[in-house]
Amino acid sequence: MDLNLQRPGGCCTRTGRSFAPGEVVYTAVLRSKAGWERADFSSEGWTGPPTESLAWWRSFYAPPQVAGTTLTPPDVLLDIFEQLAGQPEDAALRYLLMLQLVRRKVLRTIEQPDSAGSAEEMTLACRRRDSEYSVRVPTAEELAVAGLEEKLSALLWAGGET
Repeated sequence: MDLNLQRPGGCCTRTGRSFAPGEVVYTAVLRSKAGWERADFSSEGWTGPPTESLAWWRSFYAPPQVAGTTLTPPDVLLDIFEQLAGQPEDAALRYLLMLQLVRRKVLRTIEQPDSAGSAEEMTLACRRRDSEYSVRVPTAEELAVAGLEEKLSALLWAGGET
């Protein structure tokens, strides 16, 4: 099944209130007569997943990008990903960038950490470059570092603020 969902609408489906940048938003994919629809809810408008929902998730609202901004090309992101390999202080940023590259189907997972937690690294492959990469899985504390989200956003969007 391939779902083609629009970006968040900018306001709560239930209350009609506009979202503020960075605000917690709950999104549900709903079954309707027209097919599948996206519904976004604020914290106060969220009472749990609607009965007709296929899936739901919690995220943070990001306003639409400024005109002229585009996604950074995958090859540029791969270059950055490779450069970050030798920089332990940027391990969390490299991990988040790796997740984006997996999402864009540039990298694919070969080996994941086992459920016992003994493996601290993931192994990934890239067909474009005929390469394998090892990525250390950061701790929750490393991923919660202030400014990490802004660094990742600056890498992913070209033409925006850096």
